[in-house]
Amino acid sequence: MANDTRTRMIEATALLLRQRGYHGTSLNDILSASAAPRGSLYFHFPGGKDQLVIEVTRDSVDKVTQRLGEELAAEKDPAVAVHHIYQSVARMLEDNQFTLGCPIAPVVLDSPTDVPELAELCRSAFEQWIGLLQAAFVRAGVPERRAHALALLVESSLEGLMVIARATRDRAPVLAVADEVAALIEAALPAKGELTRRIDAAV
Repeated sequence: MANDTRTRMIEATALLLRQRGYHGTSLNDILSASAAPRGSLYFHFPGGKDQLVIEVTRDSVDKVTQRLGEELAAEKDPAVAVHHIYQSVARMLEDNQFTLGCPIAPVVLDSPTDVPELAELCRSAFEQWIGLLQAAFVRAGVPERRAHALALLVESSLEGLMVIARATRDRAPVLAVADEVAALIEAALPAKGELTRRIDAAV
């Protein structure tokens, strides 16, 4: 029962953070959404809300990092892998009816500088994700500096597209940019493949 309560609190907090950010998520919101007694919060998380939010955010970052790494490792051509990532994001948005985007973006926008560990966790998350993309491009033969710029482009466009898709309730912008970014990445590779044909076959 105790573990069930803890799990409910973690799941409720993860959802609330994605919807409302750090400052918009109160302890009362967490307790209400998880149907947990007030005393259970400090039993499971002696550090209170900050400890809970840090644990939830770290778990969310780990999940995204794992999925991103798997997507990039599953496809030798990073242009195709990135196209698949955009498709996965589009499906995620559609599946949650455009109510949820990046798990850490709302936290970053809240600027929780009064919780240094949380701020560092968010900074490190983007560093990891950009680093994974950059490494995949470098492995494919893209010069390191160009690979870093392309990785920044992919990550920043995904973050912005999630906002646009949620505002318009339409995944089409994500898929449109996917084609353009994938073509740009392929053009940066030393040996270009038949990207269009492979993308069409994968859809």
